[in-house]
Amino acid sequence: MSEPERAFYAEVLAQGGRVLFRDVADQDTGTVLRLLGLGLLIHHTGDATLTAVNPRTIAEQRGAELRTVGTRALRQADEVPDLLAELTRAYDAVPRRIESTSTVLHIEDMEEIRSRIVQLDVDRRDELLAAHPGGARPMDHVRVGMDRTRRFVEDGGVLHILYQDGARADGPTAEYAAVLSDWGARVRVLDEPFTRMLIYDRTTAVLPAAADNATAAIVEDPAVVAFLVSGFERDWERAERVPWGADGDGVHEQVGSLLTEGLTQRKIASRLGLSERTVAGHIARLRERYDAETLFQLGWQMRGAEVPGGRALPPPAQPVATPGAQ
Repeated sequence: MSEPERAFYAEVLAQGGRVLFRDVADQDTGTVLRLLGLGLLIHHTGDATLTAVNPRTIAEQRGAELRTVGTRALRQADEVPDLLAELTRAYDAVPRRIESTSTVLHIEDMEEIRSRIVQLDVDRRDELLAAHPGGARPMDHVRVGMDRTRRFVEDGGVLHILYQDGARADGPTAEYAAVLSDWGARVRVLDEPFTRMLIYDRTTAVLPAAADNATAAIVEDPAVVAFLVSGFERDWERAERVPWGADGDGVHEQVGSLLTEGLTQRKIASRLGLSERTVAGHIARLRERYDAETLFQLGWQMRGAEVPGGRALPPPAQPVATPGAQ
């Protein structure tokens, strides 16, 4: 409401909440019409008067209307995926083609390279293998897709990232790696040269096409992509597992101890007063430390490993079940 509207409404209240229309005929017509439109004034044609309405009543009415509209909008939002399900299936069924007569597309424009990578990030379904030589990572680039990366990993997507040794000496890069590890990604360090590349779902690879990384090659040839995947996996096996974040703290050890006792992720979170997501992060780092692909493997390896106090735990009699954390 504008100040003239507030002043006029206050004037009507000062006159007992009811005034003759002719007494306010010299007022700004727009002000009167606006108050009538808001419902704060009612025009009685019988006796040509204006009556003030309780603002609380108007607020409740408008609030109810907005809640109704909001509920309808939420319901429609939930229906959108179903409405587009057929189109989504059709989109997914179409083989991805690159815009070239061969299975290798060369791109020289940096903006187009970034655009292609963003589209591949959006379309990825199961796995991303990323090799980033050098030390510090450009945080202004990696933070752009952080939410998308978190959802991908938390939904079960596999994310393996390979850095060179200088990465752990760079604070922002190490913090970024710790965040990814908490989400369930795996980040390792290889102290030898390797090629920069991104491999999406083992079907598409992005490689630098020049030494200055100013051009890129997008490869979809199955044989070439398979060769690149095998090279990445050889590097991955030689790479060092790094305890990004606070792996050695008491909470981390407690999570490991309770996990070997067979407690589920939910029960561990309840026992330690932590969120399930925090516990999942500790478990992800333990899986990386012990190179365990499943929680069953992790339970066996941890129970056979040395624990604080110098004693070794025996292998578990039954698999360790932690729903939702694998």
